[in-house]
Amino acid sequence: MRPVRARLMTLALCLTAGSLKAHADAGTTTPGAKLTGGYMAMIDRAVESALPEWRSFYKVCHENPELSSQEKESAARLAGIFRDAGITVTEKVGGHGVVGVLRNGQGPTVLIRGDMDALPIVEETGLPYASRKTVTLPDGHTVGVMHACGHDMHQTVLAATAQTLGALKDQWKGTVLFIAQPAEEIGTGARLMIEDGLFEKFPKPDYCIALHVNHELMTGTVGYTPGSVWANVDSVDITVYGKGGHGAYPHASIDPVVTAAHIITSLQTIVSRRINPLQEAVVTVGAVHAGTKHNIIPDTARLQITVRTFTDDVRKEVLDSIKRIAVHTARAMGCPKDPDVVVLDKEFTPACFNDPELTAHGVKVFSEILGEDKVLLRPPSMGGEDFGRFGKHLGVPSFMFVLGVVDEARYKASLEPGGPALPTVHSPMFQTDPEPTIRTGVRCMTALAMSLLNGAHR
Repeated sequence: MRPVRARLMTLALCLTAGSLKAHADAGTTTPGAKLTGGYMAMIDRAVESALPEWRSFYKVCHENPELSSQEKESAARLAGIFRDAGITVTEKVGGHGVVGVLRNGQGPTVLIRGDMDALPIVEETGLPYASRKTVTLPDGHTVGVMHACGHDMHQTVLAATAQTLGALKDQWKGTVLFIAQPAEEIGTGARLMIEDGLFEKFPKPDYCIALHVNHELMTGTVGYTPGSVWANVDSVDITVYGKGGHGAYPHASIDPVVTAAHIITSLQTIVSRRINPLQEAVVTVGAVHAGTKHNIIPDTARLQITVRTFTDDVRKEVLDSIKRIAVHTARAMGCPKDPDVVVLDKEFTPACFNDPELTAHGVKVFSEILGEDKVLLRPPSMGGEDFGRFGKHLGVPSFMFVLGVVDEARYKASLEPGGPALPTVHSPMFQTDPEPTIRTGVRCMTALAMSLLNGAHR
């Protein structure tokens, strides 16, 4: 890969040489004119010029994934690219977070976020640039590491958008805040950056925007969801206390495993009987830990639960119901003391809400760029995303759109009767089609940012 600084100089010369023609072709932006004004041709020229470099950068990211809170190399790569684009950089914000500030006169401030962390999954895609990285966890267990949620693409689009906006500074005014965020997969990265003074040390944004890959959409398309788009995520730990003993003499014990089984069954009534059927909620027991041997009744059983909701009132009802069911079931079973029911507040991820007006503006921009048939309305997801914490903390509009990553052949094959299912995110088989995905992501993100910086949303 050519040095980033040298490539940027070439890109800047290319843009300058073509800018007059782009203005002549597009005309002056007037009320009723396209939101992208006269700068879309220059964005496209920048994208096509730099796309081979960005594809190489994407492969480097994919081959070198890092787990949550361990994103040292990823952060260093992005910090270097930001600096070479003329952006003021601060590292180690909230862990390995990187903040880049690009000031360009008076105007709005736009936050653009990309996350960096990967997952403990052994990659099985067979790609020539597949991750072969492994790590040893604190318990001594060795696992593979993979960008199975597309954060390699998120990093690439963030870096490419930073370079493009840096090269097109004569086309917009304002400030851009580039956020390379750690620890999204464990739901702590945004909170830790905010607690480390993100909005005290750096400009406060007027808008927050981001994207996320989508395993159900074809390359060249994007999706949007007005309003609630990602759910509240809570993690709950329950410890049930029994009285251990010999498996052959259960009457002399109080079995915490049986008690835990009753709790698990009763928890399934929360969504079906406690929550309004028109509201969304999920309660999933993801792990059960108890016992050491066939014929030993243990003293304790532990449950790990994930809870997904959209609203504060439904969240409260679900969490209260979990505690009530656990406590009273244990009492009915004669347990020696009430179970510990612990909501892990530091792992809480608030629901991500797409401001309807900002979302509608984004849809208009994307429709101009891609065509209305490539901009698709999507339902809300019960998945979690801590991007929403930025806008919620400040009370400013946020918008996260989703980016199609599936190549046309695989996408069409999946639609055929009996066709192969598309691997989901968090699958060892998940992969993206890099070049068209990068192209669409950078075009959309850059154009959206420039439209906001130029006041087109007002």
